[in-house]
Amino acid sequence: MPLELVTVPCRRDNFAYLLHDAASGATALIDAPEAEPILAALQARGWTLGQILITHHHDDHIAGVEALRTATGARVLGAAADRHRLPPLDRAVAEGDRVAIGPEEAVVIDVPGHTRGHVAYHLPQSALVFTADSLMAAGCGRLFEGTAEEMWQSLQKLASLPRQTQVCSGHDYLDSNLRFALSLEPGRAEIISRQAEVERMRREGRLPMPWSLDEEQRTNPFLRAADPALKAAMGMAGAPDVAVFAAIRAAKDRF
Repeated sequence: MPLELVTVPCRRDNFAYLLHDAASGATALIDAPEAEPILAALQARGWTLGQILITHHHDDHIAGVEALRTATGARVLGAAADRHRLPPLDRAVAEGDRVAIGPEEAVVIDVPGHTRGHVAYHLPQSALVFTADSLMAAGCGRLFEGTAEEMWQSLQKLASLPRQTQVCSGHDYLDSNLRFALSLEPGRAEIISRQAEVERMRREGRLPMPWSLDEEQRTNPFLRAADPALKAAMGMAGAPDVAVFAAIRAAKDRF
């Protein structure tokens, strides 16, 4: 059976994610923007946190780690490449490593671009991938430390996962991201449809996360930099994919 997923809103627009296996009682957390809402979600369900999986070093993803470690005794895992600027790690991981969560394993994917040591966690059996600030809902993270080439290659890794995979990203920037996508391709039906669905979810009080990789492939311009239609819309027909991606990222930075 797939692991149970709980999306925990934190701070202003962050998300943390709890994964739980009912049979074993194993519970893991992806990122810890702040401790209080995560502890409340655990207490409400009677779950005991066993592991905290960190995606990258930014404070809005790790600020709650130490309080959670103290409160629960959870082990902390993060990228070996970034261990010098992460909370103390009980286990350092790298590309291809596997992390057991109950009967399932999360596969570590190296996704530099937003930061040098950014990792994602893919759970094939549950059809989930936790991408934090690499692939985001209808967007991607800013290139604070990496290059456009690095981020494009990272996104290609994530885009190669099965299309039914649910993408759990680290922030809710959907409204701005979808407006930006429409600014590149005004009238694109898939983006307009997704925008309407997001508005409907908000009216109904539903969280706009996660989304399927299939939806991202159809509406996220950062994944579509190789698409001839998007290249033409940007006046970059025939340009290298990574050059188009860099132009999209630069345009979003100014949006």
